[in-house]
Amino acid sequence: MKGKETFATFIYLLFVLSLMCTALPVFAGGSQDTEIGESSYGPPNISDLNPLQIIQNAFREVAKKVIPVVVEIDTVDVIRGSYPSIESPFDFFFGPREGIPRQEREFRRWGLGSGVIVKTTGKQVYVLTNNHVVGEAEEISVRLHDKRQFKATLVGKDPRKDLALVVFETDESIPVAVLGDSDLVQVGDLVFAVGNPLGFESSITMGIVSAVGRKPLTGSQIAGFTDYIQTDAAINQGNSGGPLVNIKGEVIGINTWISSPTGGSIGLGFTIPVNNAKTAVEDFISKGKIDYGWLGINVGDPSSELKKDMEIADIYGAFVYDVFKDSPADRDGLLPGDFITHINGEKIQDRSSLVFAVGDLPIGRIAEFEIVRYAENMTLEVKISERKEEREIEKEKKSIWPGMSVLHITEDIQKQLNLPRKMGEIIVGNVSPGTTASTAGFRPADVIKEINGKTVKNVMDFYRAINGKVSREVVFRIYREGNELTISLPNK
Repeated sequence: MKGKETFATFIYLLFVLSLMCTALPVFAGGSQDTEIGESSYGPPNISDLNPLQIIQNAFREVAKKVIPVVVEIDTVDVIRGSYPSIESPFDFFFGPREGIPRQEREFRRWGLGSGVIVKTTGKQVYVLTNNHVVGEAEEISVRLHDKRQFKATLVGKDPRKDLALVVFETDESIPVAVLGDSDLVQVGDLVFAVGNPLGFESSITMGIVSAVGRKPLTGSQIAGFTDYIQTDAAINQGNSGGPLVNIKGEVIGINTWISSPTGGSIGLGFTIPVNNAKTAVEDFISKGKIDYGWLGINVGDPSSELKKDMEIADIYGAFVYDVFKDSPADRDGLLPGDFITHINGEKIQDRSSLVFAVGDLPIGRIAEFEIVRYAENMTLEVKISERKEEREIEKEKKSIWPGMSVLHITEDIQKQLNLPRKMGEIIVGNVSPGTTASTAGFRPADVIKEINGKTVKNVMDFYRAINGKVSREVVFRIYREGNELTISLPNK
């Protein structure tokens, strides 16, 4: 039975390939390669070729077009530090003895990656790659497919999108890649990954687009200011920074990371869509960095219970959990508990789409936000400012309001935490470290009974209360481990 299925699959594949013949006239007639079994050096007549030969010619044309624009990027990191002197073999094998003086030393660490030539201006040749390929390198060199090698310098890099741009100078002729439109990419498209995996230069692999719009998990180390194209084209260490191209040889993405339990390719490769990189190239050249819009909120994808309490069930968007004090959101009226559905008329699907949309908003310009607040539709205009570095944002955590999230107490939560019945309807889910809520003493699993003397019956009551006009502080009466406590939260 298994043999019959395999044969049927093979017949079906040949049928599909024969249908594809009509879609590949440019490649079929343009190859200058001699076909297997032929002695003529001229291009084959399409009528003499079978479907597999036509597909092969198409793949060869892609390789000819793309391999010359893909480069090997070699980097050197210089690591400096103070180390004890090694004065004898005893010191080398057993460690330095006490009292041995320390010396300043340098160690050189080599790195390898790929890049794609995306632009030339006069003598300057620009190569796009990943931020993690160049890292903190003090020396960068670019090696072309034809073995020419050039010293390069960093133009700019960005860890949020994991992109970097380097430049080298030459009077010689340099080929440039054709950038495609990644918005047109669909699941099932044939694609090719090109680069220098494991040091094997100018390698090309083939696969399909397995998925589009992939997003890294929240809290992962993967760059989060872009979505990803997923492909099963083999990608390994050294492919980073190289292109993913379509059947026309157009760059549709920059290969960035793989998901693998072994560290090798298992068919789960991820690529930054080229449309997310096009503006980055110009930003790097003009400013040396990528500017991001800053709204000043912590957002997430609400649970079904939260959506039910806030009367936003069956609506797509992103939920505002916290607002940074003195941020654009705070100044122009966004509140915790708001549910953002559109920005400048564009639909917001979830947290990730909001992060991408806000990051791309022009700095200093006003953006229109459509929100749902307390089950009513509203529109707010917010003037966007520039996003700071992540370490600077981290320092401002103490200014976020309220600094904690809450959820409705379900029967499962009540049983898991062994809560008395009728003790309250709302429980604290998360308290952000370093925030006002954390400093005030809130803990996860605190049951909120009252705010400012009023009973809290659902999550909407919670947000109405903390967003109300209170002079100095918001007073909470909570239940915790058999005790009732009062906690005051300084008003934002």
